[in-house]
Amino acid sequence: MRADFAVLFDMDGVIFDSERAVLAVWRELAAEQGLEKIEEVFLRCVGTNKARTEEIFRAAYPALDFARFDGEARRRFRSRWSGGRLPQKPGVRELLQALREKGMPLALASSTETAVVRQELDEAGLLGFFDAVIGGDRVTRSKPDPEIFLRAAAGLGAEPARCFVIEDSFNGVRAAAAAGMRPLMVPDLMPPDEEMRCLAEAVLPDLYAVGAYLEKTPACESAPKPSP
Repeated sequence: MRADFAVLFDMDGVIFDSERAVLAVWRELAAEQGLEKIEEVFLRCVGTNKARTEEIFRAAYPALDFARFDGEARRRFRSRWSGGRLPQKPGVRELLQALREKGMPLALASSTETAVVRQELDEAGLLGFFDAVIGGDRVTRSKPDPEIFLRAAAGLGAEPARCFVIEDSFNGVRAAAAAGMRPLMVPDLMPPDEEMRCLAEAVLPDLYAVGAYLEKTPACESAPKPSP
């Protein structure tokens, strides 16, 4: 690994196996309230910030009180997974330690609110690995807009072209590509389609593979151009 590039991480679905946990809560609430197609709606929300999630949710269920649904979903999630109980993705700590030992600037750029991001990272003992933490409430435009990644890179003093982005969501890969960065997709809930294989520099099975990829990839190489 080389220290002349930066690495930006998404959180949910990359650092933590949290998207499945949230989806489980949404399914519970949907069953209680008779909501149909909740998984389809949830997947459209993956990788977006709270404001965009609310827009998607309200379009699907216009008669439902989103604030109440969201508040109860958060309460149930925290009751089960707070205090460091949230499962980490395999290899995440090893990858972060290896990158830190090589002097890599690291940032966390998540659509989740900054306070929640910092709390969950802190509870897991991972907060100290990151030089910058940007949550979805710190930007005006949600992924797939590149704003959050550009802000994270600026916080590290890194040029976008020298930033790798570790993402699981379609919106996150789109945002990283739009920022002129080097997206590495590690799929979580949704398998990659042709668009993702075009936009991502590589699609990798897990974080161990990410570490191996970064180890052998010269940072001075230009990112591959997506096919037309």
